[in-house]
Amino acid sequence: MSLVRLNIKGISYSQTQNGAYALILNEIDGDRKLPIVIGAFEAQSIAIALEKEIRPPRPLTHDLFKNFADRFDIVVKQVIIHKLVDGVFYSSLICERDKVEEIIDARTSDAIALALRFNAPIFTYKNILDKAGIYLKVDPKSEDESEGDSVLVDDFIAEELESSSPKDVYKNKTLDELHQLLDEAVANEDYEKAAKIRDEISKR
Repeated sequence: MSLVRLNIKGISYSQTQNGAYALILNEIDGDRKLPIVIGAFEAQSIAIALEKEIRPPRPLTHDLFKNFADRFDIVVKQVIIHKLVDGVFYSSLICERDKVEEIIDARTSDAIALALRFNAPIFTYKNILDKAGIYLKVDPKSEDESEGDSVLVDDFIAEELESSSPKDVYKNKTLDELHQLLDEAVANEDYEKAAKIRDEISKR
């Protein structure tokens, strides 16, 4: 399978879903975008890495990882978004130490936050981009392209989070069913959904 290189177009905040962000990746040799829903902490960490002038007074978690890796001569060579299952992207860090490569599993948001700090390229497979890539069209009412992207990305976030919205669905579940759903959400790395299920369990 052929790899497609991506760069970061930006981060969009949802006006309708509190705490939800979409990280927009763009294929370098094309027009498709790969939107990935991420949490507030990861969005902040990526945004700080993008803004080279911003230096937090204490190292963030991803900065700490970078400092740790530098101390022990570990380099992140590249990040590959290698799998998409039920809307969840899976990524790998390709690391090198003493000319020996190691592959480390990582959440995509963490992998990209680290790729920025190591100046490492980001790739995905063509079949993943074919499946999840979208063309963000500018809202005709908006003269500003980025604003138009923002409007449509907000719709994307709403659709993506709709499936994890509790509404009344969890209220009708038994405790055993809720615990099973919680295990599944954690296994799929859908931590926002897991948090909502945990809240429902706590209410019981």
